[in-house]
Amino acid sequence: MEPKGTIAFTTVGRPNYGFDIFSVNLPSTIINDDLTELTERRLTDGTSINFNGQFLDEEETLVYVSERTGSARIFLNRPGNPEPELLPTVSESLFHDRPTVNNGRLIFISTHEDPNENFKSWSAVYETQIDCQKTVRLTPYGAVDFSPSISESGKFVAVASYGFRSWKGDFNELDTDIVVFQETDPTQRKIVCKRGGWPTWSGDSTIFFHRKADDGWWSIFQIDLQEKFEFSDARRITPSGVHAFTPCASHNGRFIAVATRRRGNDFRHIELFDLESKSFLKVTELLNPSFHHYNPFFSPKSGFLGYHRFRGESAPGDSTIPYIEVMNSPLKQLRMLRISGNFPAFTADGDYIAMNPDFLGLQIIKSDGLKKWTVIADGTFFYNSWSRTEKGVIYTSIGPIFASTKATVQIARISFDPTHLDDRDEISAEIKILTTEESGNNAFPSCSPDGKHVVFRSGRSGSKNLYIVDAINGEVNGEIRQLTEGPWIDTMPNWSPNGELIAFSSNRHNPEDVECFSIYLIRPDGTDLRRVHVAGPEGSDGVNRERINHVCFSPDCEWLLFTANLGSVSSEPVSLPNQFQPYGDLYISRLDGSRLQRLTWNGYENGTPAWHVGADVDLGSLSLETKKVGDKLKGQFQEPLWISCDI
Repeated sequence: MEPKGTIAFTTVGRPNYGFDIFSVNLPSTIINDDLTELTERRLTDGTSINFNGQFLDEEETLVYVSERTGSARIFLNRPGNPEPELLPTVSESLFHDRPTVNNGRLIFISTHEDPNENFKSWSAVYETQIDCQKTVRLTPYGAVDFSPSISESGKFVAVASYGFRSWKGDFNELDTDIVVFQETDPTQRKIVCKRGGWPTWSGDSTIFFHRKADDGWWSIFQIDLQEKFEFSDARRITPSGVHAFTPCASHNGRFIAVATRRRGNDFRHIELFDLESKSFLKVTELLNPSFHHYNPFFSPKSGFLGYHRFRGESAPGDSTIPYIEVMNSPLKQLRMLRISGNFPAFTADGDYIAMNPDFLGLQIIKSDGLKKWTVIADGTFFYNSWSRTEKGVIYTSIGPIFASTKATVQIARISFDPTHLDDRDEISAEIKILTTEESGNNAFPSCSPDGKHVVFRSGRSGSKNLYIVDAINGEVNGEIRQLTEGPWIDTMPNWSPNGELIAFSSNRHNPEDVECFSIYLIRPDGTDLRRVHVAGPEGSDGVNRERINHVCFSPDCEWLLFTANLGSVSSEPVSLPNQFQPYGDLYISRLDGSRLQRLTWNGYENGTPAWHVGADVDLGSLSLETKKVGDKLKGQFQEPLWISCDI
């Protein structure tokens, strides 16, 4: 049977972004380094998030990426036209990025073509002739390109590229090279600099790009095109002591606009770097000192400087974080719902979803997205599982997440009266702890289909293995038994809807590696333990590189759903807010690892999925009305935690 039903999942940080594109007008002559009279204008309409723009002219005609249709697509804003135009690109693609237009050609990133190789990004550069809507691939098949930039004449394209290499797990700073090719013959590619990202042209002869310098500061570097298509050695442009990334060059070659991070300032800001005086000019810190600003771009004659940021709490447009967002799915019979909290879990009838908002407390949302209840308001809660036989019973973990084996984390049974829940605004819940405090770290519960037992991960033996406990009486007054045993990590179990199997993640094939996990299956009586190979057969290169977690079963128990690193990254993580694992995307496979299918593509971490185990979820009014129901959008997100100013 083909996969079908409804999948709910979390995207780290993304619901909080609220990005819109803004611009400031730049004076034709900057006198005495004075930018204090800048005026900021919003260019996009506050629908969903809008980011990574480029100007087409000095009228502020804008091409940009927006997620307003359920995935990242490319739109065009024309002056005087209030309706954004969806540009013709690749209809089957669920991720587009870094668009730019030159001479009627739209150059962009898409991730719709499978490289047929695990641990390789799907990111490639494409070109669409806008008038005839003809799209061609510029990146050679088998190669990986990010962040395209077109020279002023349109003759040359520069990219950050892995070439034909496989991904080695890097994401703080991608191990890409700066590659240049002529638009008329993209097969003739030249590596002009090792190590670099986010190239930008100045004219047809100079490329600026970012990389992390040897002293630990992200900096802008420059290379110049010489005779016979030769390039100079890279030289550092911005000084030590300030992080500078995502550059864009002005038309006259005097300035580069960069995003910066400075000591003593928690916010990313846009600044101009004067190539003549070797000094910075602050831009956005003068306007919005307490907002992050990303990925600057100049208009063709540098009359305007654009960037994106959180639109602000009182700005027109979307002002809530919807409890549920309907996302585009690559499979017709499989619906995708992004949830505003972590670890979503469906009730057996699909009417309600439990979740943990930022790991604090426990909440329930109605599966049509129109109502939410707080079950527990305080404390660290994570990983939820409803009883499939008792309405109003949720199993969860209480205590610090990612803690040691001896840290006190408890399995809890949360119960409440579900009668007439839709007519009530409040829930009074009872908490019953099923594990003992001295047993250490107990987490990730999953209830058996008959409601009698809970499988969970415990560190009580000194290693993290799986145990099964009485779902009602707990381990003190009921039974508990160890399901797996060994000096490795077995974690995140999920009990199949038919009760026959338990899926879990483990590093037992390589216990010394505490980051790479694979899927394992076992019967509840401890027999028939087996590994599910999705990254290749036993002995292949990929089997010890896969990082697979959050596994669960399909309603018919024929498929597995999980988060994996098999597709590398889809964009440069330094250009985004913090993502702990930007390579995390959702996949499904059969129980034997065959028929692997990717479900998500973007620059974020997608995880903690749940697959509804009953009849199809009644999406009801999951529509424009749903977008209005949610929590206040406040723009609360972090800069990448691996960018440190304490150097």
